[in-house]
Amino acid sequence: MRWDYGMNGPLLLVFLKNPDLGRVKTRLAAGIGDAQALAVYQRLLELSASGCAPLVVQKEAWYAQRLPRSGEWHMPGMVARIQVGHDLGERMERAFNAGFKSGHSPVIIIGTDCPGLTTAILQEAIDALDAHDAVIGPARDGGYYLLGLRAPFTDVFRKKQWSTSSVFAETMADLDRAGRSTYVLPELIDVDTEADLLDTGFA
Repeated sequence: MRWDYGMNGPLLLVFLKNPDLGRVKTRLAAGIGDAQALAVYQRLLELSASGCAPLVVQKEAWYAQRLPRSGEWHMPGMVARIQVGHDLGERMERAFNAGFKSGHSPVIIIGTDCPGLTTAILQEAIDALDAHDAVIGPARDGGYYLLGLRAPFTDVFRKKQWSTSSVFAETMADLDRAGRSTYVLPELIDVDTEADLLDTGFA
């Protein structure tokens, strides 16, 4: 496997929310309540952490609200960072740019909403960037659960209606227009609603 794109090798970014009651999985909570939604999210975080653990790459956990306080749950074995930006696109762009500026390449980002995202799929994404400019994992709702780039590319983070069904298609169009070779991973389900929870068997 050739990891010579950046002097520091691949970097995996994990975007997550701090597991606070009433502030996570709000669409899911509308169906099952805040407490149960928080419990589901905590299980998703733990599953994400276990899926990332075997990967031999640098890993950073980017928290939405704050760095974990003493005694609070945190992503084990990951450097903790804070997301900065007005929307998801700006926050992701800043995180990617920080990774590239620190000498990493490729840079890959994931969320923590997808119970089907395994170590094997994460490794597939890393390996794909040996021969492709980008890798993306489409979610069933029209978004994506993973995006990886070998070099900075701002278009994929801008002019998007985040959390809508157009995000994956628009991102693919950006990559196609720029002539970036893209590897597409299997489609998976993000858990955002009670129906998603049942469909994944994660209930």
